[in-house]
Amino acid sequence: MNAPEKLAVTASAPSTADALRFLTADAVESAKSGHPGAPMGMAEMADALWRGHLRHNPLDPAWLNRDRFVLSNGHASMLLYSLLHLTGYDLPMDQLKQFRQLHSKTPGHPEVGVTPGVETTTGPLGQGLANAVGMALAEKMLAASFNRPGHQIIDHHTYVFVGDGCLMEGISHEVCSLAGTLGLAKLICFYDDNGISIDGDVQAWFADDTPQRFAAYGWNVIAAVDGHDVAALDLAISAAKRQATAQNGRPTLICCQTMIGKGAPTKAGSHEVHGAPLGTAEIAAMRAQKGWHAAPFEVPAELAVAWDARAAGQARQAGWDRQFEAYQLAHPALAAELLRRTAGSLPAELTSIFLQLITTPGELHKKVATRKASQLVLEHISSALPEFFGGSADLTGSNLTNVKASRWVNHDGSGNYLSYGVREFGMAAMMNGMALYGGFIPYGGTFMTFSDYSRNAIRMAALMKQRVIHVLTHDSIGLGEDGPTHQPVEHAASLRLIPNNRVWRPCDGVETALAWQAAITRSDGPTCLLLSRQALTPFERSAEQVRAIARGGYILIDAPEPQVVLIATGSEVEIAAITAQQLARKGVAVRLVSMPCVEAFYTQDANYRNSVLPIGLPRVSIEAGVTWFWRAIVGEQGVAIGIDTFGESAPADQLYQHFTLTPAQLTECALGLIKE
Repeated sequence: MNAPEKLAVTASAPSTADALRFLTADAVESAKSGHPGAPMGMAEMADALWRGHLRHNPLDPAWLNRDRFVLSNGHASMLLYSLLHLTGYDLPMDQLKQFRQLHSKTPGHPEVGVTPGVETTTGPLGQGLANAVGMALAEKMLAASFNRPGHQIIDHHTYVFVGDGCLMEGISHEVCSLAGTLGLAKLICFYDDNGISIDGDVQAWFADDTPQRFAAYGWNVIAAVDGHDVAALDLAISAAKRQATAQNGRPTLICCQTMIGKGAPTKAGSHEVHGAPLGTAEIAAMRAQKGWHAAPFEVPAELAVAWDARAAGQARQAGWDRQFEAYQLAHPALAAELLRRTAGSLPAELTSIFLQLITTPGELHKKVATRKASQLVLEHISSALPEFFGGSADLTGSNLTNVKASRWVNHDGSGNYLSYGVREFGMAAMMNGMALYGGFIPYGGTFMTFSDYSRNAIRMAALMKQRVIHVLTHDSIGLGEDGPTHQPVEHAASLRLIPNNRVWRPCDGVETALAWQAAITRSDGPTCLLLSRQALTPFERSAEQVRAIARGGYILIDAPEPQVVLIATGSEVEIAAITAQQLARKGVAVRLVSMPCVEAFYTQDANYRNSVLPIGLPRVSIEAGVTWFWRAIVGEQGVAIGIDTFGESAPADQLYQHFTLTPAQLTECALGLIKE
């Protein structure tokens, strides 16, 4: 934190930056809630960037070569909404008047897909910064893949605004350290150094030397810039852009010394202006001081004209369109592939590649750990899926996320695989940024127990409906001797609770392949693949059963007029299959349902669900995790077998016996239900 001394408040003529201030003040006042301080303090920062440097087209928010702008301190949302409205995006004044209201395009924090021009959903501090790092990485990788001499088709910057809160969050260290290491030179970060957070002056809890911190990361740091001097900010941005073209370019941090709530006559510079309306009296005094005679939600005509970016944006994009036409003539195949990837379309041959893999006997159909089966799938499909971008949080050899086709960005400067280091949260949020950028399907691996570190980024991917794949290996007590710190128990249930997240826990190679296919073809949300360390026995299936796997739950073993249904996932399917055989020898008819994806199963129609799990038939579930999740599925009369404590350190076989996850226990429970 390097905030300035309190800046003097003096009378001045209205400026283009003041248009941002008054729209913010009016909207927050109308909503009776919001955060006026940061938008008012960052107004000149936004003015210098958006009117002087940002390459965008308000009439086409999806223009491929636009600069990306991320507001990581998302509570300052009215700054972004004001910018979008003033520059000409489809965000009329009526929407600003509906700030924070139900079904408006101006929610409390920016949401991608809701407001035209918003690149990512921000609010959880630090994650927008991480998304921006992912976007900058995506730009660099896409440029390396598609640009050719004389054709710089992908060539733009990623800009991000951050505040003290973003830099206090640990994720900022994870991703900014990695951004410096990777030399993401087109990433330009503006630090709103106002010295204030909700609890007051941050000096008492955030006394870091931020410029030195980022210099240690390998960033180019432009320190002590007056954040209210548009000319000084313009010089800093220009210097950052020049640095980005240097041979060994580095990301840039511009440290902007600002006053929170600048323009508010009595509240500027205080935490009172952070998260509450200014009040009518304060706004009236600000209007008088600034000579702002426009009514609430009105902008003087000359300022509106100065902000309008539509003509310039159209001209800029038209110039790029001409460049792309020349590129198409010179490199038609590359141009077509770039358009396919950025449209999110999958290669036409992918379905047949999966079908061949699933139906051709091979290593996938043998007794292998599902983490190994996952690697076999990746090995088979990666060459046909160039948008795949893999990685691991320093566990590549354990997650088995790399393949022969993997080219490590860490070593080559470009490629399709990244070791993120021990940065699970940063990895997850950067993958969100890559998915948002377009042209990539990112997947990343870690141990399942460490998904806790990634959880909020997984939640954000689900909220933003982004195709991101998490490879979570060592999925149960089956990992053995590493003990309870590494043995996930509550994690599967916890991940299943996230709306719009899909959790697949396959029982063998074929289910693993179908889980990957489901994850890749799903374009509206993330997927978590829960994979075993230990080898699992494969199952024979009919073609109909193979097709049914995609439904999330299906009948794996059946008998005429079954008396009980066993439901299992992952490594416990084998236990349930042995149980079914033992019960059959006792004359008990058993149905075994493999349910690799509960969420997918419950999207099926009632007829299908009831055909798999008939109403009134006793149910017993088994999964090496907490049982409460399964109680809703087995019902009040059913039994859920699992683990409701932490694990232990011992070989896997001993642990399954210790926690009574055995055919004997499952048999006893099934017979007890039938007797009842």
